[in-house]
Amino acid sequence: MRILLLGANGQLGRSFIEDGGLTTRGELITASRDGQRHDGAAIETADLAAPNTLPALLDRLRPDAIVNAAAYTAVDRAEQEEPLATRVNGEAVGVLGRWAAEHGALVIHYSTDYVFDGTANAPYPVDAPTAPLGAYGRSKLAGEAALRDSGAAHFIFRTAWVYAPHGHNFLRTMLRVGAERDELRVVADQIGAPTSTALIVAGTLAALDTWRAAETAQRRALEGTHHLVASGHTSWHGFATAIFDEAHARGLLPRVPRVAAIATADYPTPAKRPAWSVLDNSGFAERFGYALPDWQNGLHDVLDTLSHQPA
Repeated sequence: MRILLLGANGQLGRSFIEDGGLTTRGELITASRDGQRHDGAAIETADLAAPNTLPALLDRLRPDAIVNAAAYTAVDRAEQEEPLATRVNGEAVGVLGRWAAEHGALVIHYSTDYVFDGTANAPYPVDAPTAPLGAYGRSKLAGEAALRDSGAAHFIFRTAWVYAPHGHNFLRTMLRVGAERDELRVVADQIGAPTSTALIVAGTLAALDTWRAAETAQRRALEGTHHLVASGHTSWHGFATAIFDEAHARGLLPRVPRVAAIATADYPTPAKRPAWSVLDNSGFAERFGYALPDWQNGLHDVLDTLSHQPA
């Protein structure tokens, strides 16, 4: 199997590379927007902001599977750059899907809790009505629709509150700010499931293995949209508190700062966030035989990784 990984320098793409699981399942080709990997190595160039350039790349590489870890993820900036966000998260995904449909390839794509409006009080099932609150959510929903409409064999994995030991994310921001301040104010009325990229990688590989082992007629039943998130839920305030406690226990912080709980209204942002971002992931283990652990497990693993890195 020839596998093309798009977005190699993002949080998720880098985690796929460091995990190494894709390389044991076939020939892995990696691509980034500028043609360079995070460590300076030259790789393929794939710019989803220019969707018309993608068919030529795909024609040359001829992948059997496309893992699309590339995305426009600047939630607030998307309110001013919706056409660009939609081009990357929507139009380009449709291009990938149409090429895959024509060439019998599989597309693995990642979406978000932001396709929902956050007004629920129970975990969102996969088939719950979508109603994004902002430009980012609309752009990701456009990508879901474009991929479904393409007719390609595909997985859409919705995830949420993603973080890793690398890149720009809430956990790394909290560690940096927590080392500088004695007190922080963190939103306590937005609820979700912090999900590490390691969990997303492991779940993706489990789904891919199940799909590859299935008979052709069974594969279509496995495909479609799934919720690939950690189990359980907390608030941003609860997540920050856990980060500080666990980081201090590992020597990553000299002290535990005080975390004051505030409301979303006290921290206005250009984009409106869903208040409830909990996704029902119960079907994932049933379908792919991979249990999605509680969010604290991922936090412990990421902080263990950081605690063993050179200072």
